[in-house]
Amino acid sequence: MDSILIIYTGGTIGMVRDDETGALMSFDFNSLLNEIPEIKKFECNIDSVSFDEPIDSSNMQPENWLTIAQLIFDNYKAHDGFVVLHGSDTMAYTASALSFLLENLSKPVILTGSQLPIGDVRTDAKENLLTAIEIASSTKNGKAIVPEVAIYFEYDLYRGNRSTKSNAEDFEAFTSPNYPVLAQAGVSLKFNHSAIYKTNNKQLKLNSFLNNNIATIKLYPGISEQQIFSIINIPDLRAIVLETFGAGNASTQIWFIDLLIKAIKKDIVILNISQCEGGSVEQGKYETSSAFNKIGVISGKDMTYEAAITKLMYLLGTDLSIQEIKVWLQKPLRGEVTF
Repeated sequence: MDSILIIYTGGTIGMVRDDETGALMSFDFNSLLNEIPEIKKFECNIDSVSFDEPIDSSNMQPENWLTIAQLIFDNYKAHDGFVVLHGSDTMAYTASALSFLLENLSKPVILTGSQLPIGDVRTDAKENLLTAIEIASSTKNGKAIVPEVAIYFEYDLYRGNRSTKSNAEDFEAFTSPNYPVLAQAGVSLKFNHSAIYKTNNKQLKLNSFLNNNIATIKLYPGISEQQIFSIINIPDLRAIVLETFGAGNASTQIWFIDLLIKAIKKDIVILNISQCEGGSVEQGKYETSSAFNKIGVISGKDMTYEAAITKLMYLLGTDLSIQEIKVWLQKPLRGEVTF
């Protein structure tokens, strides 16, 4: 019989509404069966573990990602799949980070949450959790159907490092702008097998160090020289995610290019991603991005912002050289970028 481990980190899905004040508060996770008795109907063993102090996903930090990854690693042999309950606001960051921290993953790690607390009459928590468990326990010929880190939300399963939260009010909170859904939940689960990550059958490896000395520069018309100067001179800065216009375009003003050159000469990695949700950076397609290729700015192609940030944290935490990091930024490690 399959065994699934539920890891509760916090978030709306594990909250109830105070009848007197209307405020949301965490409840005893062991009371989950009282809220969702349908869990008992699954033909698999379900265990659970909770953070000692559940946290709102807005407070999620890289050290928390490492804690989740360690929990999965420590329980990997004893369980066939994992469901991580998480607040939706930073879920795409956590999913992206876990995909890089858990190397050679061959079992499902499904993140889910909800827009409404589990005790509300119209809550989306029950369906999200029940279907996430079903996906985590789904096998074919004795092997997991979804052996990767994914997000399940409102009838769709997304690759974790291709996802982004795009709506704060709708139950359909997530999108995957540049990659197809991995599965859809209707009367039955319909898996998109061609889109699901293929495992290499190697032993799971836990990567346990992240370097978050990263800054973001989101370009806008009128951004000042002093702003860029201040950012590239942050002490110990290792990388910059440059959010550019359209297909990777930016100002061609001399001061701007000169500052980027100074940063690159200081071995600061500059990764160019688009401010647009859909589409890809194509450096050199227009004159306004041609200079990037010449000075050594790295194209992030069609990576999400969340994947770009967490991939940089992961690569900077390894012993790879700057040049090796630049090479791997342009290649898929866990299916996070189109190659």
